[in-house]
Amino acid sequence: QVTLVESGGGLVQPGGSLRLSCEASGMQFNLYNMAWYRQPPGKGRELVGTFSWDATPHYADSVKGRFTFSRDMRKGMVFLQMNTLNPEDTAVYYCNARHRFTRTEFWGQGTQVTVSS
Repeated sequence: QVTLVESGGGLVQPGGSLRLSCEASGMQFNLYNMAWYRQPPGKGRELVGTFSWDATPHYADSVKGRFTFSRDMRKGMVFLQMNTLNPEDTAVYYCNARHRFTRTEFWGQGTQVTVSS
């Protein structure tokens, strides 16, 4: 069974950077598409971007040019590098894995990112 655990969130000033990590266990990367979602306070969950099984990234317009996906299959981890953060990026960030064929989804517990002066 797939387990996802996010880490790396915290408090950062506007213009700063954070690197989120998602440790995945019990999965083969070639069978899953990965995604990062976020949920701002008082708002619904929104898609940050996807990172497909073949490592092709797609980003929401709101983060394009500022956020970058990467992965380390040897460590079983995916990453979200977040640069030039602004207060609108404040949210709980979630790692998501979706099986390419069964469409079964798995979620991490979320990690809080707060961008504030």
